[in-house]
Amino acid sequence: MILETISIIFIIIGLLMLFTTSYLARLNSNFPKEKRSRLESFCILIPARDESKVIEDLLVSIKKQTKQVNMKDVYIIIESESDPTNQIAKQYGASIFIRKKLHLKRKGYALDELIKDLEEKKIYYDAYFILDADNVLDKDFIKEMEKSYQQGYDIAIGYRNLKNGNDSIISACSGITFAFLNSNGNETKSKQSRNITLSGTGLYIVGDLIKKWKSFPFHSLTEDYELTLYSILHNLTSVYNKNAIFYDEQPIKYKNTINQRTRWIKGYFTSRKKYLPKFRKVLKNNKNFGSLINEISGMKPYILMIIGAIIYILNQIITLFKIHDLTNPISRICFTKIILIIMLAYILFAFMTAYIILKDKDKINISESMQIKTILFSPLFFSTYVPCAIKALLKKEVKWEKVEHTRRWK
Repeated sequence: MILETISIIFIIIGLLMLFTTSYLARLNSNFPKEKRSRLESFCILIPARDESKVIEDLLVSIKKQTKQVNMKDVYIIIESESDPTNQIAKQYGASIFIRKKLHLKRKGYALDELIKDLEEKKIYYDAYFILDADNVLDKDFIKEMEKSYQQGYDIAIGYRNLKNGNDSIISACSGITFAFLNSNGNETKSKQSRNITLSGTGLYIVGDLIKKWKSFPFHSLTEDYELTLYSILHNLTSVYNKNAIFYDEQPIKYKNTINQRTRWIKGYFTSRKKYLPKFRKVLKNNKNFGSLINEISGMKPYILMIIGAIIYILNQIITLFKIHDLTNPISRICFTKIILIIMLAYILFAFMTAYIILKDKDKINISESMQIKTILFSPLFFSTYVPCAIKALLKKEVKWEKVEHTRRWK
């Protein structure tokens, strides 16, 4: 009885936090200060170590942009001249940057090294686009992102579509994670002038910021989330542009997605540890109050509700072991409670997935049959975030592991 009461308290506190945060997050007024003229000069930065299998598709899509791209302003970051990526990039007229500090393995370090090199050469741009080598751009990607630039936003991110959503149920569900992040979260944040949650590709950063930093000072396991927190703290403006579409390869194997999500969660906690104490100091009378309060709350409401649900189920299991009689009416009640809470969670996640798929049905690159499979399987996929979180918390060091990209564009 005590455990059941505790579990209900956890769930109620989580719900109260969620509703309170949702209300307070609306109290935001962090708008761009002024509009800009058209985007005159811009570059594209692409970390591309050993990406010869996929880089050509991205370069082709860059050359096909309706807003013309000077290929000399496309920078391919590699670690060795012998990397086959080098020759492919040269064929398309891209600029090659070979890293020297190879002991620094993360994406943030690769970007940092290139930007410092450009700074030394006094090469500056109005906007710096960051892409992954496995991406493919819709022909209007730059043209659409220019609209966000002209509106005055410091940072903008596009619509992350699936490159290989039909390859496996894992890749489809992994892609749906970003659909949740963008179509459900970032779209709302943009409407309320809050800072969006950045994911590490398909974005631009305005040149004034790069010129101020003289580097790329975000080197955690999740440099994108670290940049998100920095943008909130310093009242930068950011927006989600759903019309700027790009395609991204997702892991097709369960093991790869577990490693990837464990890294994300570790980076999430590491970045929050660095920035949250600073958030609390600037919270009062801040025009970005909604973004600050939303990020201070973070995943806490959901974590509390998940812990509450787990305690509730454990309490029923403990009761079953104590009774030692499955025919006992109390045992049947315990079984019913366990099944009901699992079914409730399953239906909730399946419904949320169906909602996102229906909302993005004109864009999302998944076949109808895979959409149905994704709705049915996604609750199981999302449930595996729990062991990923436990692994991230217990493991002292989570290393950056390269994910091999092989999927060619259709």
